[in-house]
Amino acid sequence: MRRVILLATVFTAGWLSVASAAIINFSATLNAASEVPPKTSGGTGDMLGTLNTATKDFTYTVTFENLTGPATMAHFHGPAAVGANAGVVVPLGNAPTSPIHGNKTLTDPQIKDLEAGKWYVNVHTAANPGGEIRGQVTEKK
Repeated sequence: MRRVILLATVFTAGWLSVASAAIINFSATLNAASEVPPKTSGGTGDMLGTLNTATKDFTYTVTFENLTGPATMAHFHGPAAVGANAGVVVPLGNAPTSPIHGNKTLTDPQIKDLEAGKWYVNVHTAANPGGEIRGQVTEKK
């Protein structure tokens, strides 16, 4: 009888953790005016991402166009509010081309910052080594 109760408890606990898992969608619109300090560029971009809360896997696609030159690098940064700068959280590569596809397993503190809207994504160029276009990552409701 104890074994049946134990198995039922384990099964219920496992089912509840699967049931509480969620897929959260995120997005960002990148432009030069959002860089800190703002830049002058016709560059634009978008980021779409999903976070699987059970596996902590963050999957993303970043697109960009009309930059002043080829992208030299791109990153997710955080934690930072709109108008503030922060360090790199997830590098997106050197000399990336659009679209950038990827995924990263996040830590609990990274997930907390992402869900709180404290991440941004930006794309750098030779003319704008600190970043040419930027967008704050927010939950897509």
